[in-house]
Amino acid sequence: QVHLVESGGGVVQAGGSLRLSCDSSGITTEKYMMGWFRQTPGKEREFVARFSWGSSIPFYADSVKGRFTISRDSAENIMYLQMNNLRPEDTAVYYCVAKYYISDTYDYWGQGTQVTVSS
Repeated sequence: QVHLVESGGGVVQAGGSLRLSCDSSGITTEKYMMGWFRQTPGKEREFVARFSWGSSIPFYADSVKGRFTISRDSAENIMYLQMNNLRPEDTAVYYCVAKYYISDTYDYWGQGTQVTVSS
């Protein structure tokens, strides 16, 4: 059973930093892709960052390149999103996601953690 739990969100001033964590269970790294999406109320969910399937190569949305870093602690089954130089437009609910390698969609989502960046 796949289970994802995000944590680490909060309120921060523009230019500040936060680190989000995703505690996962039921994930086999050989068969799943994992990453982060975010969503503002009334808007579609936006891709933020992910690891590719079968490798540890990270991919980032253009809007966060150079500011966000995705990483993971395999021993603890935890994925992180380090967010630096935060901007007000980064305000959103951030979701940990997982996709089975042959699926066309991200099938598993955490409950989300709110990130609010004040100007």
